[in-house]
Amino acid sequence: QVQLVESGGGLVQPGGSLRLSCAASGRTFSGKLIGWFRQAPGKEREFVASIRWSTTNTYYTYYADSMKGRFTISRDNAKNTVNLQMNNMKPEDTAVYYCALGQRTYYSTSEVRSGSNYEYWGQGTQVTVSS
Repeated sequence: QVQLVESGGGLVQPGGSLRLSCAASGRTFSGKLIGWFRQAPGKEREFVASIRWSTTNTYYTYYADSMKGRFTISRDNAKNTVNLQMNNMKPEDTAVYYCALGQRTYYSTSEVRSGSNYEYWGQGTQVTVSS
C-alpha cells in the first residue's frame, strides 16, 4: 500500500512562487508515474503536470498548456519525493493540489493527463494566490 502526503501549500501573492512536495510512505515509489492535479471550488479536477520514468530510469515530464513555462515537476530520489515548483503564480492557480501515483509500467502522453489512470491519491494541499 502507498500513502501520499502533499506539503508546501499556502498563501502567495500574484507573481510569487511556491514549491509543493509529494512524499510517499509505506513503500517507496513502486509505480512509474507521479502526477499533480488541482481542483478549484466549483470546477472539475484538472491535470497540472506529471513525471514518468522508464525501466531504464529515463524521465519524461508533461505539463498542462497553461502551466508550461511556469511550473516545473521534478523527482528527488534521495528524499523519495516529487516536487512541483510553481513560479509567476496567478490568482487562477488557486486550488487544492493533489499528487497521485500510477503503478503501470507505461503510460501514453494522453493517459498521463487523466486522473483515472492513477491508483493512489494524497489528501491535497491548499494553494491560494491573492494580494
